[in-house]
Amino acid sequence: MPPVHPPGTILQHLYLKERLAARPPGTFVEVGTGSGHLARLLLDAGWRGTGWDLSGEALVRARLALAPAIEAGRLTLREGNWLDAPGTGDVDLVVSCMVIEHLSDDDERRYFARCREALAPGGVAALFVPASMRHWGVEDDLAGHLRRYTAETLTTRVASHGWRVTHLAGLTWPVSNVLLPISNALVARAERAKAELDLQARTESSGRRDVPMKTSFPPLLGALLNETTMYPFHLWQKAARNHPDALVLYAECAPVDGA
Repeated sequence: MPPVHPPGTILQHLYLKERLAARPPGTFVEVGTGSGHLARLLLDAGWRGTGWDLSGEALVRARLALAPAIEAGRLTLREGNWLDAPGTGDVDLVVSCMVIEHLSDDDERRYFARCREALAPGGVAALFVPASMRHWGVEDDLAGHLRRYTAETLTTRVASHGWRVTHLAGLTWPVSNVLLPISNALVARAERAKAELDLQARTESSGRRDVPMKTSFPPLLGALLNETTMYPFHLWQKAARNHPDALVLYAECAPVDGA
């Protein structure tokens, strides 16, 4: 039985599926694979690639969930810091979900430099990032976030690294906003011990979270939380893609020639 995802994750996946439908399947690198949910989406869409994560524990879960693709040679999983890996210049997509907000300014610069090295001509870097600094909360602290973004700050920061945003959308409004107080309460109760960890440890643990009714759900709730039932909210999030209170931003970025 497939895992039951949170409403916000389902909405992000629906949006990415539509964006991928406009591109022929190719090769990808996912930075911050976690338990493998986004990698599964890419594989199901016909892509093949490599997933990187700092957490060996998270990758154990991903290997179990994605074993058929690994055995078929369509997916390779690597533990370590992708920023330190050599660039190959032959992938069509570098994608990350809730990753660059963990990076220092210097490592954010290194991230985009690595994307430039890794991507083939015409390739795209796709990002999901948390948005709206005024909604900063306990989850940001416990997950080791350094920042949330707005459309303006994300576009400006990307440009400062020699890239341009070619597509930008705010996602999950209003669903995640309505659920935010409940989400913060669940996170505070389940993950309060993370406050004792240093920033690096909180970052590494962010890909293997188990917060009941926040990141994990009983299988029976799959009848309510699925792409079919969430599709009307997907249409709503698309209509509100420029809403300043959206809690997630999705961006596609391309390097500026000569930068």
